[in-house]
Amino acid sequence: MWNQLRPIGRHGASGGYRRFAWSVADGECRDWFEAQARGRGLAYEVDRNGNQWAWLGDPARGDAVVTGSHLDSVPDGGAFDGPLGVVSAFAALDELRRRDVRFTKPLGIVNFGDEEGARFGLACVGSRLTAGALTVDQAHRLTDADGVTLPQAMEAAGYDPGTLGADPERLNRIGAFVELHVEQGRALDLSGDRVGIASAIWPHGRWRFDFRGEANHAGTTRLADRRDPMLPYAETVLAARREADLAGAVATFGKIAVEPNGVNAIPSLVRGWLDSRAADHERLDAVVGGVKRAAREYAAAHGVDLDVERESFTPVVEFDHALRDELARILGSDTDLRVPVLGTGAGHDAGILSGRVPTAMLFVRNPTGVSHSPAEFAAEDDCVTGVLALADVLEGLACT
Repeated sequence: MWNQLRPIGRHGASGGYRRFAWSVADGECRDWFEAQARGRGLAYEVDRNGNQWAWLGDPARGDAVVTGSHLDSVPDGGAFDGPLGVVSAFAALDELRRRDVRFTKPLGIVNFGDEEGARFGLACVGSRLTAGALTVDQAHRLTDADGVTLPQAMEAAGYDPGTLGADPERLNRIGAFVELHVEQGRALDLSGDRVGIASAIWPHGRWRFDFRGEANHAGTTRLADRRDPMLPYAETVLAARREADLAGAVATFGKIAVEPNGVNAIPSLVRGWLDSRAADHERLDAVVGGVKRAAREYAAAHGVDLDVERESFTPVVEFDHALRDELARILGSDTDLRVPVLGTGAGHDAGILSGRVPTAMLFVRNPTGVSHSPAEFAAEDDCVTGVLALADVLEGLACT
């Protein structure tokens, strides 16, 4: 399975992946998922929001156990973020069939669409729509860098955008959702453990900073006469690092758009996107508030106008304590693994669904801690350990 997915959407120069929502590469990944489902004799379906499902047993019975993740990527992302959870889900089902277990609950495997938000700027679109955390009107207003709307992109890919919307009936059928994911940090590597259980997802959000100055000639305009928005933007990037360091949080300006974007032109607009995350709301508010204050001071000093808009926000997610404890019990009593419980600053579909469905997460060791990069990595034996741990969990939840 891994070798089949490996070439899809891989960029030759960077070695990273460009599997953006509703693109050709995304479509090839979706074809792969359907083939895996049908090849195992599973009932395959696509829901009203374009998420893919594979079922063993009838989900209408309710109390289903679901696992899976996503197959899309960030720009030039790594091979493991998302796909490891989907591949491991199918592999865990194969393992359970080898064990000849008897399923007493429906088992589902899911590929949520547009988890990374690389194309339309909002993460977890598929799960947000399903959970009602993103309205149909909001979804219809999402556009990519070329001005293509989400409905237009879906239609071009052969899907009906007219069905978008909350799907409470589907969620009501799910008794537990467990997402396996490569760890996006080094906690397991530092502790020497192969697999961990998630405790919570840090609160996080995205803010857009628009610095508006005046376009002019780079060669003839005196420095004293310039209203250059790049200068306060650059100072704000440094301020974000400083504020995050003070709060024990993280803050990143990872995306920028410049107009008119000419080598010999002073910009009229610099638009930068801030991603910030912290262990609690108070620290996150402190970081973002500090960055905003600094940005306004720098903009005023350079005669530049500033607008700040929050584009998305996800509050702290405490995973279901009973389900988390059950995972710890299963893995602690039935295996020789030591499975630590750890928090994460990364967002996931499991976090979006947590308000509607009991959710939990398993992490697989990442020896470098690198993620959202071609250097992202997990050793094969650790991945196999993750599959076996997921199989044990699914057996404990769906076969009792």
